[in-house]
Amino acid sequence: MTFYNFAKNVVYAVLKPIYRFEVIGRENFPKEGGVLLCSNHIDNLDPPVVGANVPRPVHFMAKEELFSVPVLKKLMPHINAFPVKRGMSDREALRTALKLLKDGKVVGLFPEGTRSKTGELGKGLAGAGFFALRTDAAVVPCAVIGPYKAFRRLKIVYGEPIDFSKYKEEGVKMHAEQATEIIMEHIATLIRENK
Repeated sequence: MTFYNFAKNVVYAVLKPIYRFEVIGRENFPKEGGVLLCSNHIDNLDPPVVGANVPRPVHFMAKEELFSVPVLKKLMPHINAFPVKRGMSDREALRTALKLLKDGKVVGLFPEGTRSKTGELGKGLAGAGFFALRTDAAVVPCAVIGPYKAFRRLKIVYGEPIDFSKYKEEGVKMHAEQATEIIMEHIATLIRENK
């Protein structure tokens, strides 16, 4: 068993009794091929919760600051996290994510770029749309519907993959920001329909 799977099992065993996960749409998650997993962000526990409830390992982009914390610095690579500089274009992070997706891996990110302080869905950043348009990865929207309160049900909803093929046809011009808006609309729909 890899360390990732061990950590995933521990997270699931510890958090499921507390937050009583209700997982909807797990069958929508592709069993193979590159997957861009895009979720809303309401709590620091979102990455382990979203990752623990899908059938494949997820490589999460994580803010660079976490990699300077002594304990986390050694742990992060073992749980498939890689650093991204916030507030600027991080070419290294972009290259890493593109390679993972092209190699058929799952990359998880939170398009809002930071946690929502109100719990409401914020505006998505262009990165999610960039990956959606630049790769053949399936784009899976995800909604975490809280709040995170002990012994209250927490919903994790995985939507059907968004079909971006029509936006990649010759002659169709779509900007990354527009692609991100489509992803955010799908996440908003999941939240609205499953509250």
